[in-house]
Amino acid sequence: MFQEIIALIIIAFFLFKLFWQKKNQQIQKSEFIFWLIFWIMAALIILLIKQIDLLVAQLGFTGSGIDVAFYLGVALLFYLIFRVRLKMAKLDKQITKLVEKIALNNKN
Repeated sequence: MFQEIIALIIIAFFLFKLFWQKKNQQIQKSEFIFWLIFWIMAALIILLIKQIDLLVAQLGFTGSGIDVAFYLGVALLFYLIFRVRLKMAKLDKQITKLVEKIALNNKN
C-alpha cells in the first residue's frame, strides 16, 4: 500500500509538471494529450493492480500483474524508440536533400 501511495504521488507530480508545461505553452497539444493518457493509465494500473493480478492468474500466467505491466511498459518504450528512430532517419534524409540544394544554388 505504501508503494502505491508513493507511486501515485510521483505520478501526481508529473501530471502537475505536464499541466504547467501546457499552461506555459512549452509542449504541443498532441504531446500533452499523449502524456496525459500515459500518466492516467499508469495511475489506473497502480490503482487496479490487485485486479490485474487476478486477471493474470486466471489467464494462466505465472507472473504477477506488476510484472505484466512492466513487460508491456518495456515493449511500449521499445516501440516508441523505434518510431523516434524512423522519424530521425526521415529527418536526416530531408536535411541531406536540403543541404544539397543549397550547395548547388550557391555554386551557381
